[in-house]
Amino acid sequence: MNIVVIGGHGKVALLLARELSGRGDAVTSVIRNPDHAAEVSAAGATPLVLDIEQAHGPELEPALEGFDAVVFSAGAGGGDADRTYAVDRDAAIRIMNASMAAGVRRFVMVSFATADTQYLTNLDDPFYPYQAAKIAADEHLRKSALDWTVLGPGRLTQEPATGMVTPLEHPITGDIPTSRANVALAIAEALSQPATIGQTLNFCDGEVPLAEWMARGGR
Repeated sequence: MNIVVIGGHGKVALLLARELSGRGDAVTSVIRNPDHAAEVSAAGATPLVLDIEQAHGPELEPALEGFDAVVFSAGAGGGDADRTYAVDRDAAIRIMNASMAAGVRRFVMVSFATADTQYLTNLDDPFYPYQAAKIAADEHLRKSALDWTVLGPGRLTQEPATGMVTPLEHPITGDIPTSRANVALAIAEALSQPATIGQTLNFCDGEVPLAEWMARGGR
């Protein structure tokens, strides 16, 4: 597959580039800072410098043409509510729309396990903008004509990949650590498993083989 990863310098995205390129896929990683190009290349991806916070349809559509799939793994990183909405919601939605216009059908969104209105914090909570932005972006994707998958990992850690997960169903409670390396594996598996299309798959590290779970569409 020919895959474009949005947010290509992120920790998950760099792991994903190595995984996908190792499987024989062609990976293009979109980055904002050209200083990150060498690290992206070392991970096996082709860097594409594009500021998604500023880019709109006329720039995005040509950049997405010719790809088989889009992976959205970008994020503002918290701390600034306006920028969180600008990247995690607004840019994500523009990229979904541009993907459809460019003829790209497959779209995998990296979200988080409790991206649901039932878990929303108070408006004055610093976490609220991120929650609200991701919920809005996920809902836009689900209502789109794209062949979508939403992945909802738990609290991200630096643990190595195990390829083993625990599927999560609402209500989600307790500590749910999820290694970034397992998230990268989940993205790669979702791209290769048609059964994941149209599914929201929440998970953390666990005991269920990830590939088998994905092949069943999270069932």
